[in-house]
Formats: sequence, structure tokens, C-alpha cells
Amino acid sequence: MDNIVELHEALVNRTYRHGSYESFYITDPKRRHIHKASMRDRLLHHAVYRILYPFFDRTFIGDSFSCRDNKGVHKALNRFRRLAWRASRNHTRNVWVFKCDIRKFFARVDHQILLAILHTYIPDTDILRLLQNIIESYHTESNPGIGLPLGNLTSQLFANVYLNRLDHWAKHALKSHYYVRYADDFVLLSRDRFQLAEALPKIQEFLQTQLKLSLHPDKILLKTVASGMDFLGWVHFSSHCLLRTKTKQRMLQNIRNSISEAGLTSYLGLISHGNTAGLRERVMEEYWLWN
Repeated sequence: MDNIVELHEALVNRTYRHGSYESFYITDPKRRHIHKASMRDRLLHHAVYRILYPFFDRTFIGDSFSCRDNKGVHKALNRFRRLAWRASRNHTRNVWVFKCDIRKFFARVDHQILLAILHTYIPDTDILRLLQNIIESYHTESNPGIGLPLGNLTSQLFANVYLNRLDHWAKHALKSHYYVRYADDFVLLSRDRFQLAEALPKIQEFLQTQLKLSLHPDKILLKTVASGMDFLGWVHFSSHCLLRTKTKQRMLQNIRNSISEAGLTSYLGLISHGNTAGLRERVMEEYWLWN
């Protein structure tokens, strides 16, 4: 309670300063560098998020997902399938999908651009000063004024606020009626392959000039739905979707290394969102064989 009172007084007196971070790595499955704030600062993050999220959520487009209420990965997958069905007119036309991934997004968020975006929505100088304190609490020696820590709850909100510019630009300036973004992955769908190909330099220019971001050159794909589009861990076809091969292999290896019954239930829940009857049988066989 003393710590809470002290935090309250620091906020009221405008003397609050964000503390340092604890740094560590996790592998899930990619190796990620996590920065964990102190309990005092995390308490403030939750308070800020609780107040600001409902306001900013109303400014987001309906087709942006991740770190939003009722906008998880399965909702994003269902939306992608729905748009593919609609664009193909019930899978009677060939539909192209243009998939992009923003390169090292969290590590390249520009603090000044983010603060300028927040300023357009928030006129209160005290709130802006507090948000600036949180945002500028993280930096690296090689890139001062750049980056958001993966461990902060506020980073999830700031990420959606930052990329909200891209969402509205894609919908209104690029006039993409079939667009879905989940975190830093996004797709555009169209029956016109050349329209999507022409959109690539426009997207690259917008990201570079407006947000100082770039696309990952090895993760730009232009394929038809009929040939299978890998999006959010699933390979989507016109009539069905399959779990990504790497995800399936990692899941089976984890089962061989012994998992609990709760872990098995989790895997069965995951694969239930696609056409995986054969995979479900194999998962059960591997579980009973190795456990």
C-alpha cells in the first residue's frame, strides 16, 4: 500500500519517472528479446491501458486484429477466409493474395512519430507527458529514440495506434476493400494480380516516408488462394485450410518429449480450427505412444 500511495503522489506531483528494465530472452519458437519493467511501472501500464484502450479502439478499423478485445487470431483467420470467399464470389473466381510482414516492427517504432500521432488524439499535456515518459523509457545505445519493449502492455496499444495510419491508408487511399492486419502481418486480396503488384511500391513508400518502417524482403508473397496462402500459422486453400508444416512438426516433437494432458487438450483445441481430422488422429496416437 505504501508503494501505491508513493506512485499516486509521484503522478499527482508530476515527479514520476519510469524505471529501468530487466532484460532476458525467450524462444517461442523464435528467439525474442524481452524487456520487463518493474512492478511499480507495470501497475501504471495497466492503468494507462485501461483508460486509453476504449478510446483508441473506436478509431481502429474493423479488420485490424491482435491485442484487441474479441479480435484474436481465430477471428483474424475467420475474417481472412470470409474475405477470400467474398472476393472469389464463393470460390468461383481466381483470387490473389498479397502478404507482407513489417521488418523488426517493435524495434523500429519511431518515438517522435508515435508521440505526434498521440498528440492528434490527446490534447491534455499532462497525459502526453506521462505517455512520453513511458515511451522514452526504452531505447538502445545504437538507436536512441527508436523502439518499443516487447514486455510492456502499453506497447501493444502503441503498436496498434502506430499502424492505424497504415490501416486507414490501405482502406481509403489504396482503396483495398479486402485487407486484414494481425500485428505486423497484413494481407490484401484481389482478383486483379497486377493491381496487387502495383500496390507494393506504394506500400513501401508509405511505410518509409510516414512511419519509417520497411517490409521484410523475404516475407513478401503474391499467390492465389487456390495454391495455398500461409497466413497466421495456417495454409489456406479455396476449400480447406491446413496447419503450417513447421507448426505441426514442432507440436508432434513436443508431444514426443512428453506433455501433460492439459497440453494435449490445448493442441487439440488449436487444430480444431482447420481441416485436421488426420492430424488429430496422429496427435492422439503420438500422445498415447510416448506418454
